[in-house]
Amino acid sequence: MQIFTPLEVAAHAGNKYLGVLVAAKFARFVNEFPRDRSVDHEKKLTTLSLEELTDGALTYRLLPQRREGT
Repeated sequence: MQIFTPLEVAAHAGNKYLGVLVAAKFARFVNEFPRDRSVDHEKKLTTLSLEELTDGALTYRLLPQRREGT
């Protein structure tokens, strides 16, 4: 099992909280695609997304939050 430290995640995402949110959102996105269920030892999607983030393969951009009523 690979362990990701908060410093590793923060180095690629600005801070550790944003990194975890980005990785979780990417894992949910990847979960929508069909996968080969015959593979027994497939990595979990959260581990895969954290690997992509810390390797620099995952890029993202922040969108300004819309206010309601405007």
